[in-house]
Amino acid sequence: MQKKLAGRTGIIVATLVIFTYFIFFGSGLPKKGSVKQLLTNSIHLGLDLKGGTHLVLQVHVAEAVAAQTDSDVARLQADLAKAGVTGAQVAKLDPTKVDIINVANVTAADTAKARGVLNGTSYSSTYDVASVPNGYTLTMKQQSRKEMESTVLQTSIETIRQRVDSLGVAEPVIQQYGLGDNQILIELPGISNADEVHNAIQSTARLEIHEVVGGPAATEAEALQTLGGSLPPDDMVVKGASSVTAAGNSDMFYVLKRVAIVSGTDFRGAQPVRDPNTGQSQTSFNLTSGAGERFYEFTSANVGKGIAVVLENRVRSVASIKSAIHDSGVIEGLSEDEAKNLSLMLRTGSLPASISYLDTLTVGPSLGAASITHGVYAAVAGMLAVMFFMLLYYRGAGINADLALVLNLVILLGFMGLTGSTLTLPGIAGVILTIGMGVDSNVLIFERIREELHLGRAPSAAVQNGFAHAWITIIDTHVTTIVSAAILFLFGTGPVRGFAVTLTFGLLANIFTAVFVSRTIFDAILNRKQRGEALSI
Repeated sequence: MQKKLAGRTGIIVATLVIFTYFIFFGSGLPKKGSVKQLLTNSIHLGLDLKGGTHLVLQVHVAEAVAAQTDSDVARLQADLAKAGVTGAQVAKLDPTKVDIINVANVTAADTAKARGVLNGTSYSSTYDVASVPNGYTLTMKQQSRKEMESTVLQTSIETIRQRVDSLGVAEPVIQQYGLGDNQILIELPGISNADEVHNAIQSTARLEIHEVVGGPAATEAEALQTLGGSLPPDDMVVKGASSVTAAGNSDMFYVLKRVAIVSGTDFRGAQPVRDPNTGQSQTSFNLTSGAGERFYEFTSANVGKGIAVVLENRVRSVASIKSAIHDSGVIEGLSEDEAKNLSLMLRTGSLPASISYLDTLTVGPSLGAASITHGVYAAVAGMLAVMFFMLLYYRGAGINADLALVLNLVILLGFMGLTGSTLTLPGIAGVILTIGMGVDSNVLIFERIREELHLGRAPSAAVQNGFAHAWITIIDTHVTTIVSAAILFLFGTGPVRGFAVTLTFGLLANIFTAVFVSRTIFDAILNRKQRGEALSI
């Protein structure tokens, strides 16, 4: 018995030492600094405690769907031509229905060939194909669209995460917000300059290079006049930015081919440079091998024509193709900051769809400091009140409960330091709730022991039966609460997740302290008592 008790005591002491180390040093090597600095380095504070910026973004996923169908229009036109279907016209007739492609002018002689192309897996797996007079209608399948929108949203999150990392934010929260709304939640603790955040995120907007077929013109109607007054289905009108013309007119319009020659994912790298003749800021870019081949084929066949760089759905610069371009080029008409941001964007990848800001909130550090102070006061006051009650009501056994309670708190904070978890204001509430759950477990055990003593059991038998009968109840209550916390973590946002994390860690620690630690302390006390000596409880 003595040897077994010594082994269990060693486990408890080792646990206390290890998790105390994690509180101050996390999972790294020991560092020098004040206690406050060590705690701050190992346990990160959330947005509501440290202050920072809260953003909710809307991802316009329909743009990515439109870009995909635009690409499929050009691909299908080429595939039909290769199959010998002459005269067929592939287009999207209704700009508002971005997921519908129309195939017209298919003769009776070419029907079998066209059907063979459309029945290929590259189209039939993505689109529902329906026959119409002299042609077909391809409608993107609902499942395919949902998968594409989900991919666009996740790609946007990862791209924004790469850009936010350049700000040096510790423990940023970047995740899907809402259910099915294609929104992103961003919480950046310690960053109070909203403009800095906007610039970093917005610099990841979509960038594409399109062929220019009309313009510039002062109005959209004038731009259409360059094409005879009507807009072909495979073209689009895009407004030019103020830097397009020397006069700085932001109302210039261009008619561009809808399908981009190259887009953001085709860029391999970029660097800000200066024009050696004028000193103007530019962005030099390199394309991937596949995109370089496509760009070379296009520029070789279209020398003298214009191409436009479209950023954030606006024409940023227009250039004439002087010679074939293979896998590198220069984007002109940028300020120094724009050249730097664009270069960084092209290196890290652009968003698959544009974004807009639904909510921007800056939380000041003074609010965070007040929250920390009040939260800590509440936790300390609650813990002291509970410890005093346990001592008063359960006498000597109350010391047992208080020691287990302190160790529970040490393990909880050690877990957070080890995993680098973020402490939020709801997280502090989770700590307080954990204290209550820990006391509840001890009350269940102590009351059961009291019942056994009232039935005339010896102290050692009463302790053994008390723990044995209370064990099942403790497990039931903790498992159900952990399941609830898991649901909060899966579907909640940053602060709610902080509450779920601290509550879960605290409950797991409580199972260890309430059962293993308390039982060890009781056994140590009983080992020193004479047979039949009363138990203080």
